Amino acid sequence: MTDQSITASENERYCVAALYRFARWPTFAQHRDHLFEVAREACVKGTLLLASEGINGTIAGSPHGVRKVLDAIQRVPQLASAEIKFSTARRMPFQRLKVRLKTEIVTMGVPGVDPLDAVGTYVEPNDWNALISDPDTVLIDTRNAYEVGVGTFNGAENPGTRSFREFPAWLQSRLDGSTAAARPKRIAMFCTGGIRCEKATAYVKFLGFNEVFHLKGGILKYLEEVPARDSLWNGACYVFDERVAVGHGLKQAAYKLCRHCGAPVATDTDCDGGGYTEGACSQCQRSCLPAL
Repeated sequence: MTDQSITASENERYCVAALYRFARWPTFAQHRDHLFEVAREACVKGTLLLASEGINGTIAGSPHGVRKVLDAIQRVPQLASAEIKFSTARRMPFQRLKVRLKTEIVTMGVPGVDPLDAVGTYVEPNDWNALISDPDTVLIDTRNAYEVGVGTFNGAENPGTRSFREFPAWLQSRLDGSTAAARPKRIAMFCTGGIRCEKATAYVKFLGFNEVFHLKGGILKYLEEVPARDSLWNGACYVFDERVAVGHGLKQAAYKLCRHCGAPVATDTDCDGGGYTEGACSQCQRSCLPAL
């Protein structure tokens, strides 16, 4: 890992690292206290989820502090090849540090679905446009409805889910009963950083579909590598920290969280003035009004 890969600019002084790794890690619980102490001493905040199937999380701090935590993670043999994506933030995007032990690092709730056994084909960001522009490709957004509302790819199907636990039922309903003629020739899936697609494509394989693809590194990697002029992405990408959303180049987008219900809304949405209907926003009643 090079210093250059995690350098924050002067105006965006915090380095943000989103990471995950699926691995067989039976001793995961033994690493919780050590990783917490390394991060605490490095003044790094964020969330790390540890489970027998691997690690998932996003952390933020100084470039030096983030590097210390990532080095500690990657010294664990099972996690040495963790998928890591870097971005920056003007302010610390997390309020505290959490290192939690979980049953799954991303909760799907379907026994027997293991990305280490079967997973879709990875597609590099620069090859993604060609795949999803093919009329024989069914494009599915694996994220939740409130995330899709901030931005998505042209032509993507929106499952309308409230949590990833609902995705398997939606997908089975979407694919079950397909006649041979209606059966998708290929399925392409995407999510924020790639981890949900690992399980989603594994589940599609579990259902008997073979031509399954997913965006390597997720939307974040696509927005980092594909110029806006060539992009098929519309809107911004919701992220699970106080930046709320990012756009091309992983720059913070003009979004905030509604203080009444916590949903992502445009920064010019008046959630506090006279134009606001109490309890309403673009997610719960779609009646927030733009600020005058």
